[in-house]
Amino acid sequence: MATTLDGEALAARLREDLQESVELLADAGVRPGLATIHMGDDPAAESYVAMKRRDCDELGIDGTHVDLDPDAPASTLHDVLADLNADPTVHGILVQDDVPDYVDWQAAVRRIDPEKDIDGLHPENVGRLVAGEPRFVPCTPLGIQRLLAEYEIGLVGADVVVVNRSMIVGKPLAALATQRGDGGDATVTVCHSRTADLAAKTRAADVLVVAVDSPRFLDGSMVSEGTTVIDVGIGRVPADTDKGYELVGDVDAESVEPKADYFAPVPGGVGPMTRVMLHNNTVEAARLQTDAAIGE
Repeated sequence: MATTLDGEALAARLREDLQESVELLADAGVRPGLATIHMGDDPAAESYVAMKRRDCDELGIDGTHVDLDPDAPASTLHDVLADLNADPTVHGILVQDDVPDYVDWQAAVRRIDPEKDIDGLHPENVGRLVAGEPRFVPCTPLGIQRLLAEYEIGLVGADVVVVNRSMIVGKPLAALATQRGDGGDATVTVCHSRTADLAAKTRAADVLVVAVDSPRFLDGSMVSEGTTVIDVGIGRVPADTDKGYELVGDVDAESVEPKADYFAPVPGGVGPMTRVMLHNNTVEAARLQTDAAIGE
């Protein structure tokens, strides 16, 4: 059976380090501040925002949350972003992506001050990442990179296959993995819904990352022996539980784990790493915006 890549345990250790960094910044007169904005009605997004707020409380980060009416005009969201951009106590801004159909989420992201764009999605930050001079790296790819490093899974010369081409996972992960140096030097194939013979691509992977939001999409027939498999997607399937469902990933763990060398499951793998990287970026944003030295 595959060795489990335990994102929960690693994230817990990283949170301890972040707490120390937050206190050092506080001693220098700076308390990191994170603002989250939710303009949708997706229960999963609401739950995710609540977890972020709990994380802020635990880490000592000042958390601000703005709930907007899903029926409000896009200008309301834009006005809130302008106010947060101008607020010196807010160092990081995050807009949940479940906005109403009439609101252009990407246009909203472009209105975030690039120095407060802790998700790394503003075009300026995307360009810096591709150029090899990142300010902020999107949280899920950064969490994956850190998780691989923890288990000493090198990417030098490795064939990495990413089944996702979004700006949140696939594209930034490809940029990270192909860069020179630590955590890079891989050859990356980015797959998507139009990819021909997807199974042939996934079987050729040394490291396989799956983020398609389709429960148990990838099974053992699509994986070669000895692969490292990173499950990113999360979904609900009916189950005999109190809630009537269980959370599963995009990978059919039962058939994949016996073939893989390493496996990051759902839940407990990448999810906790994504959250801790968000707060890591918030602390870094506070440091950059205030020129506050940590540990000096």
